[in-house]
Amino acid sequence: MVLNVNEKPKKFSHLLLFSVQHFLAMIVACITVPIIVNATLSPQGIINPLPIDATIVSAGVGTLFYLIVTKAKSPVFLSSSFAYISAIISALSLGVATAVVGEQQIFIGAPNLWALVIGMGIVGLVYTIVAIIIKFTGTAWVRKLLAPVVIGPVIMVIGIGLATSAVKNVTGEVSGSYNLIAVAVGLFTMFVTAYASHYSKKTGKLIPFIIGLGSGYILAAIFTGIGHLAKTDELIIINFSPLVKLFQEEIALTTFFKIPDFLFLRETGWDGFNARQLASILLIFLPVSFVTMSEHIGDHENLGNIIGKDLIVDPGLSRTLIGDGVASTFGGVLSGAANTTYGENVAVIGITKIASIWVIAGAAVFSILVGFFVPFTKFIETIPATVVGGVSLLLYGFIAASGLKILIRDKVDLNENRNIFIVSAILISGIGGLVLQFISQIKIEPIAVAMILGVVLNLTLKEPTPEKKK
Repeated sequence: MVLNVNEKPKKFSHLLLFSVQHFLAMIVACITVPIIVNATLSPQGIINPLPIDATIVSAGVGTLFYLIVTKAKSPVFLSSSFAYISAIISALSLGVATAVVGEQQIFIGAPNLWALVIGMGIVGLVYTIVAIIIKFTGTAWVRKLLAPVVIGPVIMVIGIGLATSAVKNVTGEVSGSYNLIAVAVGLFTMFVTAYASHYSKKTGKLIPFIIGLGSGYILAAIFTGIGHLAKTDELIIINFSPLVKLFQEEIALTTFFKIPDFLFLRETGWDGFNARQLASILLIFLPVSFVTMSEHIGDHENLGNIIGKDLIVDPGLSRTLIGDGVASTFGGVLSGAANTTYGENVAVIGITKIASIWVIAGAAVFSILVGFFVPFTKFIETIPATVVGGVSLLLYGFIAASGLKILIRDKVDLNENRNIFIVSAILISGIGGLVLQFISQIKIEPIAVAMILGVVLNLTLKEPTPEKKK
């Protein structure tokens, strides 16, 4: 390693540079979660259920909390999790008035913030309970319950389940009508992102999403400029009003710096909750928390191999789970987005060989500061849905492919009918949208149903003996 976990860069300029690199590696994925949720539920930008500035801040706060809990022994950066996107959308939509625009159901009322905050509290509680049990019983039972043959297909369901949202963002249907120019911009964004990741060298390979989003934004801006000159609405892809309004008003300190739009400071969105929704909230978030818990274990095993330490033993899975889970609860209160371990973080450490906890902490502090910088967050709000959709075509596919990679990595034998049955039940029930509804307020969502079916089959279908395999 160039810098081991406890080593500090000799120069402050190096510390700053390395920290900014870590921040840039995760910032696009971090802000993409609120951008996608907002574009899905409120494509016109009338309501922004998840604040982008607060999401950036909560990533930094969650990371610092994690570092403290793990005694600065695990160089992990936490940020908003893609696995929770569908759960977040479902929670925010509970009991909320909606309207159908172009076959897309969107908000016309305030989002159910209590449902989301309570859901993230459940995530933190589940992580903490599992961490305490692991402290006294070890990790074997977790690996049995969350076996690769179960978790792999569940992750695939999460990614594939978001496919429709990505496509509608690309086509412009999320705003009510199909736009071929928007499709061109979205696909251009997708291709640039893929090519940047595949062909770039060093730094470019670490920030393909920044390159892709930036290129897509520039193309969209060109079309928008032409559209304004030609007075052609189909060419106007970007709505610059958030930035324009910021500088139209009297320039003051608050033009550049202000307190982020933390959820707990909002005056609306707290009236849609009632106690009958608790069961639904639990069933929305519980299965996803187990999925991300499995990802958490895998990421720490992977990172431990890179830095030459067994993070499952020291600082221990009980500490890392509490750090991650409680950070998600912080994220829920601050921004509504769950925090999780980031593959970008692992990739940066693996490629640069810089595992310094000082660098991770520096990136977290930088993330907090950026969240207070208004022009940056207002610029983010101008990123058009089709550009986000172009990136999402890859991101959602990446989530689904990650589930497939788990099956391959752990050598799940799909020649065995037992494993095929488990995978089939999860995929078809999850993607098909199987819901178990008992009363109007209590239902088990497709991802939860898929996981339950998979776990039950995995525990009840005995593995064939070596003799039978032959």
